[in-house]
Amino acid sequence: MKINHASTSQTGARESNQDETGARVGEHSACFLVCDGVAGTAGGEQAARIARDVLLTHADDRPFTACDSKAWVEDAEEAIRLAQRKNLNFERMSTTLAALFIDRDRQLAWWAHAGDSRVYHFRRGFIHSVTRDHSLAQQLKDAGVDNTGINSNLLYNALGTEGTQPVSYSEVMPLEDGDVFLVCTDGFWCNLQPGEMEQALRMVSSPHEWLALMHKAINRSEKKDNLSAVAVWVGSPQDTTLLQSMADSARFLPSRD
Repeated sequence: MKINHASTSQTGARESNQDETGARVGEHSACFLVCDGVAGTAGGEQAARIARDVLLTHADDRPFTACDSKAWVEDAEEAIRLAQRKNLNFERMSTTLAALFIDRDRQLAWWAHAGDSRVYHFRRGFIHSVTRDHSLAQQLKDAGVDNTGINSNLLYNALGTEGTQPVSYSEVMPLEDGDVFLVCTDGFWCNLQPGEMEQALRMVSSPHEWLALMHKAINRSEKKDNLSAVAVWVGSPQDTTLLQSMADSARFLPSRD
């Protein structure tokens, strides 16, 4: 099954970019990820880089299982903890994670996430599923409590924190021709509505075009955070997602002002 992907990472209004993106596509397997160093403590960019490097080193081109990928994530967190112990200036460094794993031989996919970086799964042009943030805002929402005004960056899980179960894992699911995934940091998804992601997807014919179109919409927002994303297309999504009507695409088109 054909896999196409594209990635992007921008600093936004921050002084530095603590995001890391990664992709490894082989004949038998594939791995795509983003990591976002948690702000407020020193070493977030190092934690993000460590997690990325450990996972991509493990995800070489050989068949692997969901159990294998879980062990790799545990190795990534242990590597962060080792780095914390070696440098007390970075003893609280941590990072979010969103990682997509694909078994190309059996045409299966699953993902892992910690913090508020997300994995979106689109099927036939619409969002099919999305990870749930490890944040106070998400907890309040799940409890039916108004979370208006709550800082969405207040996390209770990330790689390198003291949480006993910092990572959530999806079920393994069969892939379909035309499946699309967006693996992204909060700086990317917080500037887009889910419907806008779907609209943009129906207007393009490649993952590069999709990211570029979403960036046009984000550029009209007040960007504050680093924003990074990896777009992954399985098979030929453009055959089922191209927008037939341009009625809802105003935000993605040049202004006539």
